[in-house]
Amino acid sequence: MRLSLWLAVALALTLQQSPVVTAPSTWPAPVPVGSKVWIGHYREYEDFLRTVVIARLEPAKLGKIAAAKHAFFQPDGLAASGALRTLRPGLYKGYFESYRSEVAAYKLDRLLQLDMVPPAVERSYNGDNVSLQLWSENTRLLKDVREQKIAFPATLEMLRQFSRQKVFDDLVANIDADATDISFDPVWNIIKVDHSRCFTKIMMQPFEVGVAGRGVSRIDRAFFDRIKALDKATLQAEIGKYVEGEAIDALLVRRNKIVKQFETLAKQKGDAAVFLP
Repeated sequence: MRLSLWLAVALALTLQQSPVVTAPSTWPAPVPVGSKVWIGHYREYEDFLRTVVIARLEPAKLGKIAAAKHAFFQPDGLAASGALRTLRPGLYKGYFESYRSEVAAYKLDRLLQLDMVPPAVERSYNGDNVSLQLWSENTRLLKDVREQKIAFPATLEMLRQFSRQKVFDDLVANIDADATDISFDPVWNIIKVDHSRCFTKIMMQPFEVGVAGRGVSRIDRAFFDRIKALDKATLQAEIGKYVEGEAIDALLVRRNKIVKQFETLAKQKGDAAVFLP
């Protein structure tokens, strides 16, 4: 009893001596955090996506990826959800599509060190081969940014990102790119999804590369050099199992056109006017 009384007195004295802390009228705004959690942890996320248990599927409500399902994982894992696609290689409404192209886009993104396409893997689900791609949290679509008239940051990094995104779409023959396939995280990182109509052999010839037509007249030197260094053996090793027929040859034809167009621009305007640092 005496001990309890002593503790009560000590607590009362402590409370009397403690300063009163009051919250400021305004707290500083939280610092934005990027959504590209996979950077530097590629293998971990790939392994996770290959083995994670899918608890439930819902219709995907993000953008126009109607052919995808929003796959929710069991809690307390490396990620909360992903985009599951089941489109087997074939014609759909006149377009050749494949779930494997999603994996090829991620693999090529890694090869070019872009970090724009979230990790995607091929795996089995309910006895079918599918692709499962990490779902990027806390993002907003380019479509919504435009409709809400939100200004993009006027920075060199933003220019560099848009140039990379558009050149990548030319490189993979993205005939279906639009404002619902691109999103931004809170620090304005570009994130790209929905590449099911890319890399396919049927649509290779009609696709005409034209960087100027996409509003691209500048490119950063590091990205340009990595594109220029692509070769058939490397591409075959990285994406060969995920693409159709002569898709790699067609990609290299487009690569050559892209390189030539930028080199021509550089001759006309000078390197400094074309190649970003």
